[in-house]
Amino acid sequence: MSRIRLFFLLLLLAFPLSKGFSQSAILSDSAKISILTIGTANESHTLYGHTGLRVLDEQRGLDIVYNFGYFDFNTPYFLAKFVKGDLQYFVATNPYADFEYSYREENRSIYEQELNLSKIQKQKLLEELNKTLYSDERFYTYKFIDRNCTTMVIDKVNDVLGSKIITTKKPVTVTYREILNPYLSSNFFQKLGINIIFGPKTDRKAEVLFLPLELMDVLKTTVYNGKPLVTETKTVFEAKPVKTISYWNNIYVFSALILLIVVLKNNTVYLTYFTILGLLGVFLSLVGFYSFHEEVCWNYNVLLFNPSLLLLVYFYKKKNRKWISNLALFNLACIAIYLVVIINKAQLLLFMSLLITSTIILAKWARKNKKIKTVTA
Repeated sequence: MSRIRLFFLLLLLAFPLSKGFSQSAILSDSAKISILTIGTANESHTLYGHTGLRVLDEQRGLDIVYNFGYFDFNTPYFLAKFVKGDLQYFVATNPYADFEYSYREENRSIYEQELNLSKIQKQKLLEELNKTLYSDERFYTYKFIDRNCTTMVIDKVNDVLGSKIITTKKPVTVTYREILNPYLSSNFFQKLGINIIFGPKTDRKAEVLFLPLELMDVLKTTVYNGKPLVTETKTVFEAKPVKTISYWNNIYVFSALILLIVVLKNNTVYLTYFTILGLLGVFLSLVGFYSFHEEVCWNYNVLLFNPSLLLLVYFYKKKNRKWISNLALFNLACIAIYLVVIINKAQLLLFMSLLITSTIILAKWARKNKKIKTVTA
């Protein structure tokens, strides 16, 4: 949450009169309810945009936005809760003018799609939103794919419509990972990190509609009772292009640096490289057991970022040729299995330089220590 939005949230909570008014409001015939889509930004919690619900009734003097995307950075053990997957998000409201202003200040695009609902449906949706806002339902456990600001809005609207009208386009042909990766095209290292930590769930077909911009696209063609669910997609604010040129944050520089490790032929560099991979493997293993996020569980990337590489480093320093050979061969087998697993997946090219470098060094160590062992037997 930006400081601006946090300020407006605290300001809003300081005036309880707005609560009583919005709870008792009976919408007029001219009331409008629309879905707001916010464009992406570079901070980790803004990479994929944001979704909100706007309730506008000029006759009643009502113009507020319901947001399901709030969280508190000051939550005790915030990072541990976020990693574990039991961090509580909550819904709050903002005056629309403040909402729009804050995102304009952040230079993030704002799109609006008015829902084609009856007066009864609009009233019901408002009452359901307020019921959530002023009860224990206000808080929910965030899940990256299954429960976030977008899915919560979809659920509220679908409940009013009476069925799952808003859903993914069928047939589903792309995976979650294939949807996510283009959002990270301008930041290679974020893309690399996310593809390392995400496991098999993100390789499934994207049956859940979970991203704001994807929702906006789906709404353009969604039909309800023979009519479009939204009449138009209005651009409230178009973000100004920001030119960022990075000569290092790309796959070419990363691949060159990783492949350079082989060229250097320096055992200290090799040991450092395997230590980093091994530590990443330990992290992936621990997070997989610790976290409730299904996206990070049973992560096959441990076959490449293998914790046993730390043992290989240990035995190399101890000059134990038998175990150097055995662990090198074991890791080569793991890499072969890993290659079979990801051969048709979106992240193959991201990891290609790591696969090549690890394979060359491990094969070299396995061959060298096996020969020495045979001579001295």
